[in-house]
Amino acid sequence: MLIHGQCHCGNIAFTLNWAPDPTEIPARACDCSFCTRHGGVWTSHPDGALQIAIRDASRVSRYAFGTKTAEFLTCAHCGVVPVVTSEIDGRLYAVVNVNAFDNVDPAQIQRSSRSFGNEDAASKLARRKLYWIADVKYVETLA
Repeated sequence: MLIHGQCHCGNIAFTLNWAPDPTEIPARACDCSFCTRHGGVWTSHPDGALQIAIRDASRVSRYAFGTKTAEFLTCAHCGVVPVVTSEIDGRLYAVVNVNAFDNVDPAQIQRSSRSFGNEDAASKLARRKLYWIADVKYVETLA
């Protein structure tokens, strides 16, 4: 399944190749203050492939807080955060915001709450290496 998503104005877009096609998509609503305030509900498929396209890089804010091990890609034009990335051992990992999906039936999304506030940086990075999308590329345009 090719999942397409983007910020509200389309400046930050992504395509996630999720194979085999999922019957349901697990989604984690993080309880940190940033995700709560932005409505971030994240999903990933460790065996998936993610392509991220940015139309105007000058309109993208990369925000890191806490352990500063992840960057939230926020569109400076419309304010939506569709993607979070984390560079670990020279490799880029990511999660995507299910609220930015364009072509997924909302009934497929299985939301649950998660709290990662008690993790130290090493634990966060180890978890991301296991569960986040490990095939992440920036592209000029999405196919």
